[in-house]
Formats: sequence, structure tokens, C-alpha cells
Amino acid sequence: MHKEDILIVHPSTAEQANILKAVIKALKVKFEVASADKPYNPDFVAKIQKSREDHKAGKGTIMTVEELNKLWK
Repeated sequence: MHKEDILIVHPSTAEQANILKAVIKALKVKFEVASADKPYNPDFVAKIQKSREDHKAGKGTIMTVEELNKLWK
């Protein structure tokens, strides 16, 4: 494994989750716990909601595929 590898585990019980956390802490490995109820970063969700509101309000620019392709050149 490389240093930048990410491991994702899916414990099926609270007991498994607690054991995994204890082992990871004992190994002094950095980790984070994401909530299954809120899997996305709140800042990201706020940006998406703002974009949707802007779109409903008629803000934004409509571009053709050709116009987009010109931007890449």
C-alpha cells in the first residue's frame, strides 16, 4: 500500500465500529468518521443549493457544445 491509499470500512454493528476505532487509534493512524445520515460536506451542499436557486432565478449562462469546446482550445 502507498501512503496516500484510503481504506473505507463498513462495520455492521456499533461494536465493530468501536473496535475498529480502537485499533486505528492504537496504530496512531489518522482517521475520520463520516455520518451515514449526512455523507456530504455541508459547505459543498450549500454551494449546490445556491447554484440551484440561481438557476431557478434565471441567473447563469447557457452555452452550446461548440462554445464549450472552444473554451478547451
